[in-house]
Amino acid sequence: MWKHIAANFLTIAIVLLMAVAGVVAWGQRQYVGPGPLAEAICVKVPKGGTLSRFADDLAAQGAISNRYIFRVGADYSDRSGQLKAGSYLIAPGASMEEIIAEATGLGVSTCGTEVNLRIGVAETNVVVSDLDPATGQLAELAKFDPAKGPVPDDFAALVGEPDVRLRVTVVEGVTSWQVIDALSRVDFLSGEIKDIPAEGTLAPQQYEVERGAVRADLVARMSAAQEKTLAELWEKRADGLPYASPEEALIMASIVEKETGVPGERALVASVFLNRLAQGMKLQTDPTVIYGITKGQGVLGRGLRQSELRGRTPYNTYVIDGLPPTPIANPGADSIAAALNPEKTDYLFFVADGSGGHAFAKTLAEHNDNVARWRAIEAEQGAGN
Repeated sequence: MWKHIAANFLTIAIVLLMAVAGVVAWGQRQYVGPGPLAEAICVKVPKGGTLSRFADDLAAQGAISNRYIFRVGADYSDRSGQLKAGSYLIAPGASMEEIIAEATGLGVSTCGTEVNLRIGVAETNVVVSDLDPATGQLAELAKFDPAKGPVPDDFAALVGEPDVRLRVTVVEGVTSWQVIDALSRVDFLSGEIKDIPAEGTLAPQQYEVERGAVRADLVARMSAAQEKTLAELWEKRADGLPYASPEEALIMASIVEKETGVPGERALVASVFLNRLAQGMKLQTDPTVIYGITKGQGVLGRGLRQSELRGRTPYNTYVIDGLPPTPIANPGADSIAAALNPEKTDYLFFVADGSGGHAFAKTLAEHNDNVARWRAIEAEQGAGN
C-alpha cells in the first residue's frame, strides 16, 4: 500500500514539476519573444520611478502582455533595481527583455524632448524639439538665439528635467571662434575656455552632452574627433598630392567647405584648386579674403570691395601664391576626403550656375561664358524682386 501511495506521490510530483517547467518555459518565451506593441511609443521613467509603475505604464500602452512576467524577468536578470530616469523609445514588437535593457542601460533618453545648441555659419540657435515616436521625426517646439533671446520662461526648468536630451551640433564650415562663442552662451554647460582652438581643428558633428558638462572637455572631444578623421583620411589619400603635411590638406579642405555646399561638387572644387596650384596659378577664392577681414569672428554680411580684393593679407589668395597660412573654417569629413581624393579633371574655373551648384570650365573663354550666364540669371532674379 505504501509503495502504491509513494508511486502516486512521485507521479504527481513529476507532473507538477513538468507543469512548473512548462509554465517557466512559457513565461520565458513571453519575456524574450516579440511583444504586442504595434506602433512605436515613448515611455517616460520619472526620477525615483519604480519597476512596478513602469510595468503598469507599459501594459496600459500595450507594450507588454503580462506585468508579472515583466517584473519576474527583470528580477531574474538582476535589473529590477537598475531602472534609470529618462524617456525611452520602444520599438514595435519589442520584447520585455529588450524593453528592460533599454530602461536600465546607459540612462540616455532616446525619445521625448531634445535641446540642441545648433552652431551654424550664419546663425546659432537653441532648438527645443520633441520626437514623434510613430514617425521618428523631431517636431520643433521652440527656437531662440542664445545671444539675443528671448529665452523661454520655462527653459531653465526644462533643461533640468532628467529625461531631456542635450546636444551640441557643430555645422560644417563654422569657425573655431563661432564655436567657442556659442558654447559660452548656454547655461547647461560649465567652465570657461581661455583660448580659441586652432582653426580647422574642431570636428563638425553632433555631440550629446550632460547637464553641467565642462566646456573645455567638450572642445577636447571635438579636437580629438577631427584629429582622428584627418589621420584616417590622410592614410587613404591619393598619390601625387602637393601637400607637405596633413595640416595643408586641412587648409584645402576648409576652402572646399566654404566654396560649395553641394556634396557631389566637393571633389570637383578640390580638383580646380589643385590644378591651379599645379600650374602656378593663384587660388583666387573669395572665402579666404573674407577670413582675412573677419578673422573668423562672424560673417562679413556684405560683398567684397575691390580694395579688399587687392589688399595684401596672408589670406588674400588673389595676391599671395599657394595656400593661406591656416584653415579658414572647420571642414567636415566629406570636404577633407575631397581634398585628399579629388576628382581628376582639367577644370581651372567655376562659377555659380543658378541652381545652387556651379558650372565648371577648363578654359578662361568657357569660364567667361559661364559668368555671363550667371550674371543674366542674377539680373532676372533682381528684376523679379
